[in-house]
Amino acid sequence: MDQQIKENIENKINNNDVCLFMKGTPDAPQCGFSMAVSNMLKILEVNFIGVNVLENQEIREGIKEFSEWPTIPQLYIKKEFIGGCDIIKEMFESGDLKKILEQKEIPFKK
Repeated sequence: MDQQIKENIENKINNNDVCLFMKGTPDAPQCGFSMAVSNMLKILEVNFIGVNVLENQEIREGIKEFSEWPTIPQLYIKKEFIGGCDIIKEMFESGDLKKILEQKEIPFKK
């Protein structure tokens, strides 16, 4: 991966407590999986940034290499890769997502 792309990805992750690499934007998701994760964060009223990977093919491929995870969306909380849609959905339903948000001191609706 290009060094500039890597730095761009790292900047997004390092400068935002909750960062979702997704297809589309939080207000206009362009895939069902991205919409699902975005909606779970909205239900919890988590302040997050959405990075639209459809705007940049290099970021779209780069984030997969960066995380060693083959699919999008990808959720990062306080610089830690949490997972993709299936994992986040499971964590949301079990309450584990709230636990991570609490541990990392991210405000959310309890």
